[in-house]
Amino acid sequence: MEVLGRIKVIGPVQDVSPTFRKRELVVTTEEQYPQHILIEFTQDKCDLLNTFQLGEQVRIGINLRGREWVNPQGETRYFNSIQGWRIDRPQMQQPAYNQPQQGYGAPQGGGYAPPQQGYSQQPQQGQGQPNPFENQGGGYANNNNSGFPPAPNFNQNEEAEDDLPF
Repeated sequence: MEVLGRIKVIGPVQDVSPTFRKRELVVTTEEQYPQHILIEFTQDKCDLLNTFQLGEQVRIGINLRGREWVNPQGETRYFNSIQGWRIDRPQMQQPAYNQPQQGYGAPQGGGYAPPQQGYSQQPQQGQGQPNPFENQGGGYANNNNSGFPPAPNFNQNEEAEDDLPF
């Protein structure tokens, strides 16, 4: 996973024990609702932060970590941490909002394909090509004219057999 943002805080190296050290970094994301994300760098990864300055835009490779702890009273507690393992400066500025973007959810291969005939372009007069969105007579019971069968009716009260916890 990755986090993009601007460096807000670079903490000092902390020697937690003779064999363990860590360094904390706070990054502020640049989105509609900016988030201040605390990221820990441990052991030899602490030195990765030496060449970065406050206010710099960075891209950080992270791992989410979680652990369980049982206190002396027998109560179980859970803790999460975000560990950084890579940090670099983005190569280019964020593209404008109306530009196709590479990355999560964006099409790969250099952009969008041109629309296919019959889906977003109307056929020319006299070509005789059928419109795929018109009901061609073999239709469905609901006669929805979409060219697709109706969605099955799912009983909302019936429990689905899946592994989701809700």
